[in-house]
Amino acid sequence: MTLRLDQLNTASPAEALQLLDGLYEHSPWIAEGALKLRPFASWAHLKHCMAQVLNDAGRDAQLGLIRAHPELAGKAMVRKELTAESTNEQTKAGLTDCTAEEFEKIHTLNAAYNQKFGWPFILAVRGPRGVGLTKHQIMATFERRLQGHPDFELAECLRNIHRIVEIRLNDKTACHPTQGDEVWDWHEDLAQHSDPGFKENGQLTVTYLTAAHLACSVSIQNTMKSAGFDEVHVDAVGNVVGRYHPATPGSKYLITGSHYDTVRNGGKYDGRLGIYVPIACVKKLASQHQRLPYGIEVVAFAEEEGQRYKATFLGSGALVGQFNPVWLDQVDADGVSMREAMKVAGLNEQDIPKIQRNPADYLGFIEVHIEQGPVLNELNLPLGVVSSINGSVRYLCEMIGTASHAGTTPMDRRRDAASAVAELALFMEKRAAADGDSVATIGQLQVPNGSINVVPGRCLFSLDMRAPTDPQRDALERDVMQALDEICERRGLVCKREATLRAPAAPSAPAWQQRWERALKDLGVPLYVMPSGAGHDAMKLHEVMPQAMLFVRGENSGISHNPLESTTSDDMQLCVDAFANVLNQLA
Repeated sequence: MTLRLDQLNTASPAEALQLLDGLYEHSPWIAEGALKLRPFASWAHLKHCMAQVLNDAGRDAQLGLIRAHPELAGKAMVRKELTAESTNEQTKAGLTDCTAEEFEKIHTLNAAYNQKFGWPFILAVRGPRGVGLTKHQIMATFERRLQGHPDFELAECLRNIHRIVEIRLNDKTACHPTQGDEVWDWHEDLAQHSDPGFKENGQLTVTYLTAAHLACSVSIQNTMKSAGFDEVHVDAVGNVVGRYHPATPGSKYLITGSHYDTVRNGGKYDGRLGIYVPIACVKKLASQHQRLPYGIEVVAFAEEEGQRYKATFLGSGALVGQFNPVWLDQVDADGVSMREAMKVAGLNEQDIPKIQRNPADYLGFIEVHIEQGPVLNELNLPLGVVSSINGSVRYLCEMIGTASHAGTTPMDRRRDAASAVAELALFMEKRAAADGDSVATIGQLQVPNGSINVVPGRCLFSLDMRAPTDPQRDALERDVMQALDEICERRGLVCKREATLRAPAAPSAPAWQQRWERALKDLGVPLYVMPSGAGHDAMKLHEVMPQAMLFVRGENSGISHNPLESTTSDDMQLCVDAFANVLNQLA
């Protein structure tokens, strides 16, 4: 029998509990606690309520739940003592059909994990797509997480349990994320293209106008065409542009999109999620022969990361008239100029000014993006509404002291450049934390020609400071610079500094942020509003039109710019639903 939400909401407590039987392994108390919060606005609401019950239960109850789960390919499986749900999951992951060697390796990993942490290793083996991880993926995750901290591992086990429950609930309700699955598959298809030197090692790297980048462009064009866009073309900087016409010619367009280039050895979803989610929405509109009072323009921005050339936000910048012709003379590591790369790709630099958009032709810009951080993951929330994209300032610095013998120079007579930077780093950590939502980072730090027995005389380092508002960023910068001056004065050092970036904050347009908030409310997804610490293409469009963003939860603690970057097809489905809701609001 397929479980319906209205059925669950109206059933007696005992009947409702029976309907949710088997979700949490041998732990019906979680569903029982959540049922006290009926009625549920959606399945997402139910899942969040159950997660909160577990979160509020305390460590002992959480450990009890974890220990109720069987080991992967463990003794309970061999003795056929698994629950029906666990049997199904381990079977789909191939764990019921291990070779002797595989079984022995998993047994060894189970023993090592249990010895270190005191509880069994928990992994949602049906994976982000729900179809099952490979045994290789399972063992690789096992080995990686063996290196984790106990507190982190406890939380990670609980997060994986919630994912297991989500998949089990899908099976009960027959509510499968059809569009989310398709978006997930599109990402997998696009990820097959990667630059030489990385592809051979199974790593994803797509930099501006390489062969892999051009292959991605073709793939996105084909996806747009098959989805039913009326126009698809590549513009003068390599952006892929798809247009779905409005019901009435001459009406305005909603513009949306994100970038398809990547950092080196990056993840599959950064940027690309913001391309494929709106494509999925257009595909559904086209399949239903439905036109909206406005058009939809999806732009897959060719460059955002600034990896091959120092031209960050090239794709979105060109749309607002900020393409810098000086960039054309930049050369990559192989000595190829941007101008040459464009010519090889068939792009005409003379046409670049022509692609600047007239804001009067557009309603605004919206962008969906994987969060690239741990917040939503820790809160067990699938979506988050962005309030502002942080303003940022960056410096490249050189601390200059005196190199001297490490054995003969007394501690009170040193002019140690590295220690001074270390002191600054600790100050930045405390100062940014005092704001609550500011961040400050020394991401690069090196001692040129350093030696193990020499007090560092020089230290090269970077500064990156970000905050949700420009005044907050400026106050952070002012305090850090003052501290830097004081450290130099006290230690007898000199610091050269060069400002390399100053980007203003991009607060979401209130009316557009409210549309995202309404979408989450309509979907029964708990509302969470948060700033974006990372920069996005929306920052550029913000300069000429209203913008607002939606974040999607990342798996693996939200890690990004990393091969472990991940999200689920269920969360993608909710994102598609939220996007479609905004489209309907605008109609």
